[in-house]
Amino acid sequence: MAMVHWPVELQHGQVGLRPLRAGDGSEWAAARQRNVSWLRPWDATQPPGADDGARTFRAMARDWNRQARYGRMLPFVITYGGAAGAGVRSKWPLVGQLTVSGITYGSARWANLGYWVDEQYAGRGIVPTAVAMAADHCWFTLGLHRIEVAIRPENKASLRVVEKLGFRYEGERPRFLHIDGDWRDHRIFALNLEEVGPGLVSRLT
Repeated sequence: MAMVHWPVELQHGQVGLRPLRAGDGSEWAAARQRNVSWLRPWDATQPPGADDGARTFRAMARDWNRQARYGRMLPFVITYGGAAGAGVRSKWPLVGQLTVSGITYGSARWANLGYWVDEQYAGRGIVPTAVAMAADHCWFTLGLHRIEVAIRPENKASLRVVEKLGFRYEGERPRFLHIDGDWRDHRIFALNLEEVGPGLVSRLT
């Protein structure tokens, strides 16, 4: 497999995507702690009997970045420059996470995209912009053909994101992922390269 250009940073307006770093642990943990009840219904969990082993945030970040350099995933954090006093891009606060996972090349050339955002920043168009940037990067820089998003039917905020960006609904997968302590049904949305024209960022503008 060809090596992917990593690290990479993307920006559109006041929304940025940059690699998850080992030094992000405190800010990431604080955001997750603030949003425990907001994120719990949508958080991935380990099914009974699974044991991935405990590891530190630093070890996780290093592992994910190593996988990114080999083209297996893209572990981004979402940053936002619209907060008070956040004029310098390097100081933009971490407001969420976006991960492109399951990257497959060969005859498939597809990936799955997932995300979360801090509740206090929800409703500002941050997530649609982040998804648009990441998807465009996958299509036009990495040469992928298909981007897929799996969403629980109850997650109305996330459903609005894919609706806004024009993702195509492909149907429901029963008990598809282990979320919030059980196997949960998900709706599958996808877009292929031929369907996006100049890209999703252009749809926002």
